Amino acid sequence: MSVDFSLVVACYNEEPLLEASMAATFEVLDALKWTSEVIFVDDASRDRTREAIDRIVAAHPDRALRVILHPSNVGRGGTVTDGIRAAHGRLVGFIDIDLEVHARYLLPCLLALEAGADVATAQRIYRFQWRSADRYLMSRGYLWIMQRAIGVPVRDTETGFKLFRRDRILPVLDRCEDRGWFWDTEVMVRAHAAGLRIVEVPALFLRRFDKQSSVRPLHDSIDYLRKLWRFRATARALRRSP
Repeated sequence: MSVDFSLVVACYNEEPLLEASMAATFEVLDALKWTSEVIFVDDASRDRTREAIDRIVAAHPDRALRVILHPSNVGRGGTVTDGIRAAHGRLVGFIDIDLEVHARYLLPCLLALEAGADVATAQRIYRFQWRSADRYLMSRGYLWIMQRAIGVPVRDTETGFKLFRRDRILPVLDRCEDRGWFWDTEVMVRAHAAGLRIVEVPALFLRRFDKQSSVRPLHDSIDYLRKLWRFRATARALRRSP
């Protein structure tokens, strides 16, 4: 099957919101001019996410929907990568299915790819909320540290809303080593080093408070900084390579 665009939906304990979020996402996909498929990749969820996926697939027999089930948890990067490798579209991408960045931003990202970009991402614009001040400060702080440690001219490496030309990103994925959350930084650094043209599309980020976040602020921040420190030498080597 050949389609224009493959959307990867990486799932881990998404049961409470998956069906409603996919309904909104289907509305966006139906309004686009590109033919599309959706690839659900469940990373060994502990809730009933797989049952929710089954209901979505059963309710939409005329849609191009596929499912990949991990027998054990591999992490965000590994989950997204598996979906991209399985994709049939010449354009491929993933979004965080909580839709804190809404699926409507698929349109400007796809337009950027068609206009010549190799990577198009949503650059999150935060509407400040006191209830999410911790996440806001974490994001801004990580950006400040990352740009000084690595120096990649990307404003938001961690956004969970990234689209690619599939033929251009596959060689980059072959070189990525991290399979967890740091993958988001690594794939952007390696894409920039490989000469891929990256476009960031401003997108409003609205944090949801009706779901349990998988982010562990202290633990994940320490883990990110440790991996970022280790990755500096690799990043410097990438800048020196022709």
